[in-house]
Amino acid sequence: MKRTLIIGASNNPERYAYKAAERLLAHGHEIELLGLRPDTIFGKTIDTERKAYEGLDTVTLYVGPQRQPEYYDYVISLKPKRVIFNPGTENAEFETLLLKNGIEAEEACTLVLLGTGQY
Repeated sequence: MKRTLIIGASNNPERYAYKAAERLLAHGHEIELLGLRPDTIFGKTIDTERKAYEGLDTVTLYVGPQRQPEYYDYVISLKPKRVIFNPGTENAEFETLLLKNGIEAEEACTLVLLGTGQY
């Protein structure tokens, strides 16, 4: 199972970050949640402060490229194996930084990857 941090987590069932949390858990993955507002979904706390999560396989992004620079150093410090840029979050600058730090950057949809068994 892949321990995953969702950046841009939300308690709104209409948001893709919410759907990703639900589907990751349904597929047996452990999740951590980072968002703008504290809440709890699926028994997991949405953190508003950037914690030093250990043992992350994947960071999946649900924040647009204009807000991502504030996360560059933080995500790199977590040393995940990969970062998924979901549709609308693609960011060549961030992807280049990740690759320079030995972190895989993948432009994909977490929901599609889960649905097709490629996660």
